[in-house]
Amino acid sequence: QQQSSSMSLLTIRNRQISWTPLLLLGYLFYLLLGAMVFQLLEKQTETHFRDQFQLVKLNFLQNYTCLDRQALEKFVQVLMEAWEKGVNPEGNSTNPSNWDFSNSFFFAGTVVTTIGYGNLSPSTVAGQIFCVFYALFGVPLNLAFLNQLGKGLNAHLLTLERWVQKPGRAQVRLAVFLTTGTLLFLVFPPLVFSYVEGWSYGEGFYFTFITLSTIGFGDYVVGTNPNKHYIPVYRSLTAIWIVFGLAWLALIFNVGADLMEKFLQLKWHKSDLSLAEGATTKLEDEPEQPRIHIPS
Repeated sequence: QQQSSSMSLLTIRNRQISWTPLLLLGYLFYLLLGAMVFQLLEKQTETHFRDQFQLVKLNFLQNYTCLDRQALEKFVQVLMEAWEKGVNPEGNSTNPSNWDFSNSFFFAGTVVTTIGYGNLSPSTVAGQIFCVFYALFGVPLNLAFLNQLGKGLNAHLLTLERWVQKPGRAQVRLAVFLTTGTLLFLVFPPLVFSYVEGWSYGEGFYFTFITLSTIGFGDYVVGTNPNKHYIPVYRSLTAIWIVFGLAWLALIFNVGADLMEKFLQLKWHKSDLSLAEGATTKLEDEPEQPRIHIPS
């Protein structure tokens, strides 16, 4: 009976499915879900703006009969190329340079942190080649710096774990740690960006999270409004805030990933134990079969 029980348990273990494929399926499902929701929320608005833009171009041609459609499309192409080169079509030639020291410092930060907003990039061959080698050495350097910074933050979390045996204190310090980081990197910065950039708080919060998570769409970038007068160190200070915010949010993401992984492993492990216990109980409940002796 013990041998049969052991064989049954071995069979159950052999039939166990690793939780990794389950995580892969969940990941793919999450991507599909996001694709469907984004399509549902954004496609209709995009169609509206596209139709509205075509109507504006048509009205423009009707009002200025000296232009033809080909000339207008060429001008639109020039505007798009200017935007891709980092030149804002609004305003005039007195707009601040995108490559002064403050803006260049900000751009260097977006390179090594791999944010890459996409609204500005080197246009010269020399600048493009330098950007490649700058990122080649800068990205590992940034990761090493963030790793050391994360270790410092993680040390505070380890200290919190040692206080677990003291009721109330661990919860209070953990709450203080999370609350302080949330205020410094997610709550207060949108207020500043809303005041300086003229965004709503929601837009500022959106920019803050998209930046610190290194997603960096580039639809909102600080210091790019030609109608605003920014202090010279504005974007440089923003770059420093980004670096420390990256370390904090990366730590939060790592903790969340560890908790999710442990949760999946625990659920799967409990399921396996339930199957094993059920098989063992079933074997114990079955009566012992009589043994048949065949004489030689």
